[in-house]
Amino acid sequence: MRGCKSGDPDIRATGRALRSASSPAIQLLGGCCIFASAFFFYMATVVIRWAREETVLDASFFVFARFLLGFVFICLVMLIRRQGPRPVRYHLLVGRTVTNVLAVYFFFQSVSVTSVAEGNILNMTYPVFLALFSWILLKHQRDIVAVTMVLVAFAGIWMILAPSQLSLRVENLWGLASGITAAFSIIYLNMSRQYHDSETVLFYMFGLGMLLIYVFFFRYIRVPDLVELRYLFWCAFFGVGGQYLLTLGFRFVTAVEGGIISSTRILLAAILGPVLAQEAPLETAGWIGALLIFSANVVLAVRKGKGSGIAAGK
Repeated sequence: MRGCKSGDPDIRATGRALRSASSPAIQLLGGCCIFASAFFFYMATVVIRWAREETVLDASFFVFARFLLGFVFICLVMLIRRQGPRPVRYHLLVGRTVTNVLAVYFFFQSVSVTSVAEGNILNMTYPVFLALFSWILLKHQRDIVAVTMVLVAFAGIWMILAPSQLSLRVENLWGLASGITAAFSIIYLNMSRQYHDSETVLFYMFGLGMLLIYVFFFRYIRVPDLVELRYLFWCAFFGVGGQYLLTLGFRFVTAVEGGIISSTRILLAAILGPVLAQEAPLETAGWIGALLIFSANVVLAVRKGKGSGIAAGK
């Protein structure tokens, strides 16, 4: 069975047609979709924080709900299109699934034990770790600007992890772990998309991911009551909706534009935390750290746009 290679003539022609047909209005629509996806991803974590006031739900239950709703959604899409999954390289699909499951679980766990702002900001360090891993593994992508931005971002990470003392807050390691595993997940996504269409990748990611979460966390997953179901649904809705908006937006903007707009989740988390999540505002050190990470992400996105780069997506 033939895979969906990114270098196929029909895909290249479609990409050229989209770029040539892109008007300012279409580009604006794409940018709005990506910004909305950042807001949706942020709102998914706000729902987790709201749920703590009325329920006792483990982070794994929210992850399970997200993958379950995503699996139902992608099955409906495939049913409408009358197109089933077309796997070619199973190890890439499994790699994408496992790393994505870990990234989402670490992310939700970080929000559960720290704050919504810190969890989101540390999760958005994944472009920095992408640059770091590329520097280690790909010699032709080594340059002084990328190294400098990695150092800048790590300074920002440290200011969020330990702003007032020279000791590490262990709880924030969940957020850092989500950034690291998300970077690996995007590397697997880039490799997998060379052989599979988006629907196949999402089918295995949501389906197999749902099963993995249940196998390892079945003791926390049960039939929810109506209050729990409401929070589980809205968290899953915002997570799956953010994924769809991100995929849609990247069809109409460049990787650079999309990467920069996606990074605005750092600023959303810092600004909206006291408003939506009823959290204390970031301290001065936290704001400086967030701005350092955001700046590094912007510079790395621009650098990636000038070279081959790694495909964006989560």
